[in-house]
Amino acid sequence: MIQYIIRRLLLMLPTLAGITLLVFSVMAMAPGGIGANLMTRGGDMRPEERAAMVAYLNQRYGLDQPMSVQYLRWLNNVLPIGYTSTPSGEREFGFKQPDLGMSFVKNRPVLDLVADALPITLLLNALTVPFVFIGSIMMGVYTARFRGQALDVGIGTANLALWSIPTIWMGVMLIGFFASEQYLKWFPTSGLESMRADSWTFLPTHTPDGWQHGYLLDLLWHMVLPVICLTYSGFAFLTKLTRSAVLENLSADYARTARAKGASEQVVLWRHVFRNSLLPLITVAASILPGLLVGSVIVESIFSIDGMGKLVVEAVQMRDRELVLSITLITGMLTLFSYLLMDICYALADPRVSYE
Repeated sequence: MIQYIIRRLLLMLPTLAGITLLVFSVMAMAPGGIGANLMTRGGDMRPEERAAMVAYLNQRYGLDQPMSVQYLRWLNNVLPIGYTSTPSGEREFGFKQPDLGMSFVKNRPVLDLVADALPITLLLNALTVPFVFIGSIMMGVYTARFRGQALDVGIGTANLALWSIPTIWMGVMLIGFFASEQYLKWFPTSGLESMRADSWTFLPTHTPDGWQHGYLLDLLWHMVLPVICLTYSGFAFLTKLTRSAVLENLSADYARTARAKGASEQVVLWRHVFRNSLLPLITVAASILPGLLVGSVIVESIFSIDGMGKLVVEAVQMRDRELVLSITLITGMLTLFSYLLMDICYALADPRVSYE
């Protein structure tokens, strides 16, 4: 197993290089090139001002250099080992601090932009993912246990109906009925905090002005509708996947043997059958980790949440090379690590799986 893990880790390096090179090439070969949006900003400038801006951009980002030189320059900046410039102007090769660069459009370090948006997306998914998996596993196991009965038919029909509802329509309806002043107005329409939340305490407390629900409850109150939009559509797929895997193992020989030895149905169901049904769920869970980073573009746009989803879309639309490549690199690393973790979990869940 150790040799397999080391081999997979070494193979990640050329894989990441290929992913980033592909994304860079697509951006560079698009009409207008990488700096197209930067150049069009100066449409009302005088010729000498526009020439000065073009010269500055070329000098700062190397946009006038060949594609191969631009990519190698970016790769040298993000790697922990490479060439650095000394105060005397010489170039030295060795270990250095990786630099994700500056955003073309926002003129801020890429790392700062990701650091601002990533906690918001992770917070949303930290509430959504466990709820979806726990709920889907419970429904999938018991619909398989009571196959063809009212519980199975009811849960299957309800999940199919929810899965058929578009997320954008659901978000608009939730805001219209539960956040609109014309109807219930139970929840806020946008954002993740109230305007006065910065002056509140973290936990609920009593003040001279009355009851104050605090920053934590205010945050959870703002997250109810976004979490509903992120959750409901995931139940159908995972429930059906769990149900199929459990049904396949319920009639297996080891399940009949456990019943013959006097084991209760709950023990057979959860200790024997469910463990052998984990492999399909592990496969699906492997795609969750990179999805945590990218976030949900639709939900974040509807509820005006400045998470990773909006950041990625804005970067692609504006052809922000440094930001797009950095997010691609981080997402690619998480994807490859999640696949490696998936293989390790296969071996832990099923003793028959071996990589020797």
